[in-house]
This record gives sequence, structure tokens and C-alpha cells, in this order.
Amino acid sequence: MVNLEKSYGKWILCGEHSVLRGVPALAFPVNSHYLQVSYESGLEDLQVSCQGRSSDQIKLVIWGVLDKGLEIARAKRSDLKGYLKLDNSLPIGAGMGASAALCVAVGKFFSQIGLITKEKVYSFSKELENLFHGESSGVDIAVSLAGKGIKFIKDSGFKELEVNWRPKWFLSYSGQIGVTSECVQKVKTLKLNQPEKFHQIDSQMNESVVLAESALRLNEEEGLELLAKSMDLANNCFKQWGLIPESVQQHMDELKDLGALSVKPTGSGGGGYVVSLWETLPLNLTFETIPL
Repeated sequence: MVNLEKSYGKWILCGEHSVLRGVPALAFPVNSHYLQVSYESGLEDLQVSCQGRSSDQIKLVIWGVLDKGLEIARAKRSDLKGYLKLDNSLPIGAGMGASAALCVAVGKFFSQIGLITKEKVYSFSKELENLFHGESSGVDIAVSLAGKGIKFIKDSGFKELEVNWRPKWFLSYSGQIGVTSECVQKVKTLKLNQPEKFHQIDSQMNESVVLAESALRLNEEEGLELLAKSMDLANNCFKQWGLIPESVQQHMDELKDLGALSVKPTGSGGGGYVVSLWETLPLNLTFETIPL
């Protein structure tokens, strides 16, 4: 059985939503959370097994994703042979890019068996992700594939991000599920109702990206305060979009009270995970955190 490359979860530092309109997004993998796919060739029709976190949910969608992949690759079910095993450690519906990781995993599998070329894995996986979100920017796909911090620009691709120090970032779960499609729709509605405000928020998110890039190129002493300012700007964009429910705000306030320099939603908002920046590592927290 061959272990294919891991498909990582992701978190976004800044650029969410605005990335669909050409604003860059800065995104990183969550190296501790990923989807591992193993494949063994054979002559029998493909058998699929799922294990690990949320395996029952993955079982419900995997054949739909495979069938959509076959449609994109202009192949048929009889082209799928052997045994495919998926081992997942990603939470579903939490803004960590589980759907993108699944699409990338299927893309790598299709490349492994010769249905698409390795060069096509990104565009294939991006098209596949439309099955989940309707309109994929491609950023989740890109970071899941790259496995490192990236600067992503829609329709222009992505490149590795220059990071000269290691910020003390943590993810923590807000306690509420965020639904990406609902969040995207909320932003679109703002565009219709308040176009001037809508464009102003995009400009502010772009400013957040510029500050974050500058902060990461500096050393920690010079960059920490600038990075916190960047995250505050991005967080304010989420507030103006109306994507921070009260329960999520309470969790963020708790992190600030415990000493976090800055806290913001990561991903589409509305719930899921938040990312916090610290000067010193938090101690005695009453909830789980994921070091980044």
C-alpha cells in the first residue's frame, strides 16, 4: 500500500472573503491536522475505507466527490480499481479546510492512477471543491497542496511566504459551527445593499495583508506589534461583514482577557476556529488550543 502525500488543513492569517476579488490572502497549513490517503492497486472495483475523525461524514460524501472527479477527468467508475484508505484528523465544518483537503486527496489519488497529470492536481482539486462551496477561491486547495505558508492571489497562483520569525499563534474552537456558503452569501448581500462600505472593507483587508507581510519579514522584536495591528484590521473586517456571532465574540474576549495580543476568526467566519497571537505562551487554559 502506497501512502500518498498528506493533504493538510489550513488557517488564514488575513485576506478571507476579499480574496475572491483579487486581494491577496496569507495562509498556512495546520501541520498537526491532515488527511492521509493510502492506495493499493488491484483488479477489482475500487473499495474505499475511512477511519479517524469524522469518518462517518467522510463516508457519506466520498463517492460523490469521486464521481464528480471522474466527470472532471472524463473517466468512468470502471477506471477506479484497487483499495483506497482515508485516515482523517481534520474537524469538519470548523473552517480548517477539511473539504479542500478531501478534494486535494482525491486529486493526488487520480494523479497516482494516471487519470490526471501531477501538474493538473491544483486546478482539478479547485474545480472539485466547487461541489462544496459553489465558488472556490482556491486558497484552501493551494495551502493544502503546498504544505507551507503561502501568499495567494486569485487567478495569479501562489508563492511561498517569507517568514523570518515564528509568531506564537494558536487556534482554538469558538464552540459554534460556521457555514462557509452562508458567510459568502452575507458578504454578497452587503455588496448589493451597501456597495461603498463593501469596497471600503476590501481595501482595509488589503491593508491588513500588506502589514502582515511586512511584519513577517522583520524580526520578532520589530514585527510583533505590527502583526497584531494587521490581525486587528482583519478582525474588524469580519465585524463589519457581520460574521462574528455573540458566542464567537465571547470566546475571543476570553482570549484577550487571558493576554492574547490579537484575536480574529480564521476562514469564512460565523464560527469555527479563531486564531490568537501571544507574546508569551498561554498557561492554564480551560479549552483546547492548537499550536501553529
